[in-house]
Amino acid sequence: MNQFDTIKAEAEDEFVEKRSRFLCAIAPVRSPEEAAAFLARRRERHYDARHTVYAYILREGNREKYSDDGEPQGTGGQPVLEVIRRAGLTDVCVAVTRYFGGILLGAGGLTRAYANGAALAVAAAERITYRSCADCRIGMAYPRYGLVSRLLPDYGAQVLASSFGERVELTVRLPEERLEELRAALTEATAGAVEAEFLQEIFAAL
Repeated sequence: MNQFDTIKAEAEDEFVEKRSRFLCAIAPVRSPEEAAAFLARRRERHYDARHTVYAYILREGNREKYSDDGEPQGTGGQPVLEVIRRAGLTDVCVAVTRYFGGILLGAGGLTRAYANGAALAVAAAERITYRSCADCRIGMAYPRYGLVSRLLPDYGAQVLASSFGERVELTVRLPEERLEELRAALTEATAGAVEAEFLQEIFAAL
């Protein structure tokens, strides 16, 4: 997998169904520990609520987990998990907290309500795509700096850091699949005087 979709930051929404209030939240998480911390914050904030149903999907280890948190089996966590799957998101946790309003919703009503809550949370968040990128270092004499700077955007490269000492040193990030194209372009444009030294592969948003 050379790219995946997640969210940029926590987001939330809410709705009322037959006097039951549903508070819906989503957070970017990268581990079970981060998910647990997010859920702990939600439960602390809504300590007097009856249920905080949740689900999460993690890219590392291809992990999934959900909980009905006391609701009838299959009416909470699974619908929330299915919404995350359909949205194509990973490294996220969705929590839907319910304040009971005195009217029973029934299994079907609960399933629809929790799915709706998860969908609202997903819709409230800003999506972001991470793709496989390459970080590399490019060193050059000062007269070649302008030429190299003009080439970089053509290959989707962003300058992460620069230093100007005896020569110019740039640290750049670009989509991994464009690295060899950039190297070839640098070689052609500078007669082999400037090269891109590979540093690391990283998932990042460009």
